[in-house]
Amino acid sequence: MNEDHPLLSLVYTSSAAQPFSETELSDLLRDSRTNNRSLGVTGLLLHRDGEFVQILEGTRDEVGDLMARIAEDRRHRDVRVLLEEPLHERRFPQWTMGYESLASIDETPPEGYRDSFDDLRMGDHDMIGRALMELTMWFRVRETDRSLGA
Repeated sequence: MNEDHPLLSLVYTSSAAQPFSETELSDLLRDSRTNNRSLGVTGLLLHRDGEFVQILEGTRDEVGDLMARIAEDRRHRDVRVLLEEPLHERRFPQWTMGYESLASIDETPPEGYRDSFDDLRMGDHDMIGRALMELTMWFRVRETDRSLGA
């Protein structure tokens, strides 16, 4: 990490302006990975029922430029930055864009159930931080399980 260009993590949410098909989501992911690789940005994209949560990592300039493009992207509406924080090292160094499509819960969740995805949209800084940590850990465990053939 260069002292003149410290790393930044930015978390934002957005809603799809129109529903994305699986093909459109795949295309978005492919394009995001290509663009992020060329920019030096890493991160994670989560999607559920037309809602997106994305974590972007890179220098302030890289992340800021990408966030400005995302905010102008007509496929998204209600783009809200939830959290910006400096990083000592990347949380997703190997992922130009990790991705997970989160299925909705069709049945009534058990008593005491808390949805980390929904917590990110609440706006409480402590809740956002905890939900981000939980989703990051969940995603990493799933990726590890997949790579081990579990």
